[in-house]
Amino acid sequence: MDQKVIHGFHAVTSRLKRFPDSVLELYLNAARMDQRSKDLARLAEGQGCKVHLVDIKRLDGLAAGGRHQGVAALIDAGKSYITVDDVLDDLDEPPFLLVLDGITDPHNLGACLRVADAMGVHAVIAPKDKSVGITATVSKVACGAAEVIPYVMVTNLARTLRELQEREIWIAGTAGEADTDLHHFNHTGPLAWVMGNEGDGMRRLTREHCDVLVSIPMFGSVESLNVSVASGIVLAETRRQRVMATRA
Repeated sequence: MDQKVIHGFHAVTSRLKRFPDSVLELYLNAARMDQRSKDLARLAEGQGCKVHLVDIKRLDGLAAGGRHQGVAALIDAGKSYITVDDVLDDLDEPPFLLVLDGITDPHNLGACLRVADAMGVHAVIAPKDKSVGITATVSKVACGAAEVIPYVMVTNLARTLRELQEREIWIAGTAGEADTDLHHFNHTGPLAWVMGNEGDGMRRLTREHCDVLVSIPMFGSVESLNVSVASGIVLAETRRQRVMATRA
């Protein structure tokens, strides 16, 4: 059993709603049983989850110093496992994916998951090696998105990209030196955006599997963007194009 602790109202509530069987125990601040806490306890009990009222020190320990808002949960992370095929086989619209090639900072991953959920991305894909998993910090930063949007970790990212291409999903990588810029990249069909890691960008093999490289136009003095900010920009543009296409 792959046991982990998540914390914060958004993260715990989303986990209970999406993967109720994965929540083993719920811990609430006994000194803060307001309506929000009572509603969460009722939801957990309705799912057959044990609820413990504990003091703040116990919660501080469970959250390892994170901002827990008076709530934490022990989960079996293995029960939320999902594959790329599981996601794609269940879609009734063109796939819209985000591929993160080696994101190691949990704050960046949490922010990427949050913006991906906001833009209606169907799944976030990442390699198992040199990538951060869904930690308590990731769940907290994602504000519930980590428990809602599928986060698929794959053994071989290059092979996964080839499999996506076999399903006629276009692979668009981001690179500052690319000839095509985001404002001139129009694509409303099946699409997977690939973002490189915080320091080195995409790995060579990942880059070679992209169908197109796209740059984000920069109009100020900064030369680069945080990966979660860059993800938000490209995902929002794709969502805008899809919305406009449905109105045409």
